[in-house]
Amino acid sequence: MPEDTDKQFPEDFMWGASISAYQSEGGNNGQWTQWEHKHAEHLAKTAEARLKNLKIWPEIKKDATKQSNYINGRGLEHYTRYKKDFDLLKQLNLNAFRFGIEWSRIEPKEGEWDQEAIQHYKDYIKELKDRGIEPMMNIWHWTMPTWFTDKGAFKHKRNLKYFYRFIQLVATELCTDLTYVLILNEPNVYTTYGYLAPEPVTKIHWPPEEKSVLSFIRVYLNLIRAHRTSYYILKHAKPSLQVGMAQHLANIQAKRPHNLFDEEITQWMRYFWDWWFLRRTRLEQDFIGFNYYFTDYYRFKFPVSPEDPKTPASDMGWYMEPEGIYPLLLRVWAHYGGKPIIITENGVADMHDEYRRWWLEETIVAMERARSEGVNIIGYFHWSLLDNFEWSYGWWPRFGLVKVDRARGMRRTIRPSAKWFADRIKKLS
Repeated sequence: MPEDTDKQFPEDFMWGASISAYQSEGGNNGQWTQWEHKHAEHLAKTAEARLKNLKIWPEIKKDATKQSNYINGRGLEHYTRYKKDFDLLKQLNLNAFRFGIEWSRIEPKEGEWDQEAIQHYKDYIKELKDRGIEPMMNIWHWTMPTWFTDKGAFKHKRNLKYFYRFIQLVATELCTDLTYVLILNEPNVYTTYGYLAPEPVTKIHWPPEEKSVLSFIRVYLNLIRAHRTSYYILKHAKPSLQVGMAQHLANIQAKRPHNLFDEEITQWMRYFWDWWFLRRTRLEQDFIGFNYYFTDYYRFKFPVSPEDPKTPASDMGWYMEPEGIYPLLLRVWAHYGGKPIIITENGVADMHDEYRRWWLEETIVAMERARSEGVNIIGYFHWSLLDNFEWSYGWWPRFGLVKVDRARGMRRTIRPSAKWFADRIKKLS
């Protein structure tokens, strides 16, 4: 049969992968670094109690019970190995890359700019451009300089001036060769686990570990202000820049369809988790960027929490429903019709590479289906390019298209699912 030429994805569709600076670079020293050293011993001692029900526990026990698992340290040495990592992007037929910059590198002390760090990120962007890879820069991915957090960070409106000064520096120095910029990553996740509730598996608050509804509200509102003002700073510096954010969205469903109470709590959760932040920044979004990992099922009960199926589950115990991105895409399009959509993160923790191809296949089918119904998806970024440091979980979760063996010289190995993905991209492009 002749090859189907009616392709759902245009030639300029962005097929990419994502990383964050802190989770991959190594050698960073910010507020999260302090948090790691404070909690590494506790996380190691309590690992078995917290993680023993995971199917891969026997395989991760040795690492998960070590303090070193919870210390970023050398990272993946991506800061020095980035050129070779970019070569991997080409091998995987990826034409776009979402990366982060680390504020604590650029402004390690208040008001003092590190010119070497600024030049590093300039060179970084140039290397991507020279390879024909579209760079998408993420400015804030939860981490901050300690001098900023010592002032209370985003809890105080008066501190926003420091963030805007940083944004102005980024706009002037780093945006010349960029088309796409993300200002914030998952403000709903950051504020929830830092100020409202402990992270579900580790049972511990993320930095700044301040359990306060009032502080949660203040930080959330100030992040809205931060995004809005930063948008105009960036657009003033370069009007053609396409500016958005990477919001965490879930495909939230009722546990008992047509049950009035379950449907009500579902609508409530969709509004406050998925739409509340985006609705208040909708005029400052040139595109809608979002991260998808979860389809969550809610029953009417208090406290509010999802009741998801137990299987299939990823290495982290997260219920997997990759096709759930399809109804989410339709809802995003309905809410913000006319604005392009970019899936800025999407992936699965899978050390044995059992599920990643299935996850990718289901996701591609979901995108094809949504595009056939008029949804303007212009890019997909898989999380992540490399196995990286997974915050309070440490090093054992394996999200990478590329395996990284930190015990053997940071050796990179492309996984079979990634080779399949590269071949699929070639056929779709």
